[in-house]
Formats: sequence, structure tokens, C-alpha cells
Amino acid sequence: METLTQQKIAGKRNIAKLLLLFSCFFYHPFLYAQQQDKINLNLVFIGNSITHGAGLKDFKTMAPPVFATKFLQEQQPIGEVNFSNQGVSGFTTVDFLPETHSVFSKVEDAARSFNNPNALLVFSIILGTNDSAIHGPHGAPVSPENYYKNLKTIADQLLKDFPKCRIIFHHPLWYSENTYNHSEYLAEGLKRLQSYFPEINKLVKSYAKTYPRQVFLGDKKGFKYFKKHHEELMQHEKGQQGIFYLHPNAAGAEALGKLWGKAILKVVK
Repeated sequence: METLTQQKIAGKRNIAKLLLLFSCFFYHPFLYAQQQDKINLNLVFIGNSITHGAGLKDFKTMAPPVFATKFLQEQQPIGEVNFSNQGVSGFTTVDFLPETHSVFSKVEDAARSFNNPNALLVFSIILGTNDSAIHGPHGAPVSPENYYKNLKTIADQLLKDFPKCRIIFHHPLWYSENTYNHSEYLAEGLKRLQSYFPEINKLVKSYAKTYPRQVFLGDKKGFKYFKKHHEELMQHEKGQQGIFYLHPNAAGAEALGKLWGKAILKVVK
């Protein structure tokens, strides 16, 4: 006959076995579920020379999309992140219109070329700097009304071609009032640039009913942030009216990439 002590020991062993059994059924599936909940991303960055990384030593490793991707890869619950930089120097919303049958088809090809077709496809768009110029870039100056129409045309086609995608529109960056390289921007251009902000906000709001949770407002902080820190975050470029500030330098590209990354993270979580 078992003693009381032996019965207690046997009882503890039975409890331990039950706990182990429960862990097999509940704990390991929980870990598996955590792994399955990872969000994989395919990112396509649409923009101009700022997105492209103009003026940087190596745009392939130093452009803002690179740093946006690095930021996202370090966040939870983000898993695998792949990206394509479709920024083209000097381009406007006019250049990216689908009917041009040029750069827009490259954007579509980029979106279809990712190795992980099951990842969430996100288009990160920041256009407007060249649209705002007094003259120089294709289509400039673009009125606020036409800027709205152009962005809507681009977004409508992306949503048609990629029904499950998400689109993020960021506010364009600040540039100095004496900005004048081969294109003329100046104070008039900067004023026009800021008139685009309400158009972006209005456009995003218009999609709330037709495409719920697919079109979002992205970064809004970049304009003021780069205006305040332009000396240390933007390239000192020589133009027709002296040193001007238009493109982020290496530190600025990293800062901008993080701003985009934070905005994207809010949208995909």
C-alpha cells in the first residue's frame, strides 16, 4: 500500500504530466500563431528625385526607400519586407499618369515582380515638388485642381490593377524660396506646393467610402521638419539665386525614410 508521501509525489508527477500535455496543445500552437501573424510587405515607392536619392553618393543604398525598408524590418509584427524604388528625377504627376504608357507601366511591372506574391502590396507616393515649379518640369505649373485629378487617376488605376493593394500619399517636402536650378521654383512654387496639401487630404477622405482602408494619408511632418533642420538635413546646392535647399543629404534621407516607415507601419498593422 502506498504511503501518504508516495501518493503526494505521484500526484505532483501527474500534475506535471498534465501541464506538459497542455503545453503541447496550447503553448506551441500559440507560438506558431505568433509566427503566422507576421505581416510581409511588398513596397513600391513612387516619387521624384527626392525618392530616387538624387545627389547622394549611392542612391541604391542611401535613398529614403532604403531606410524606410530598414526601419520596417526592425518593427513588430513586420516580417519580410521587399521594395522597389520607382522615383524618377524631374517627374511630376503628369509623367506618372497611366495614359503616358511609360513610367506607369514600370510601376506596374515592379509591383508584379516581387518574389512573395502573398505579401501585402503597398504603394508609397510622394509627388508635387516638380508640379509646383514655375516652369521646367513636364506639365508644371500644375494647379491644385489638376494635381488632385492626376493623383486620383493614378490611384484609381492602381486600385483597379491591384485590388488588394494599399496606397499611401505623403505630403511633399519643404524647399527654400530661392530654389532655382535648371527649373524655376522660388517663393511662388513653394506657395503652390503647400496648396497641394488640402488636395491630398481631400483625396484620401474621398476614398473612405469607395475603397475603405485602402487609401491613406501618410507622413505630414516632413515639410516642417526639413524646413526647421534644412542646414543639417538637406544638400547645399548652388543655383541661379545662390545656395538653395531641395534634396535631402545622407542624414536627411535616413530621417525621411524613417518618417515614411512610421507612416507605413500605422497603415499596415
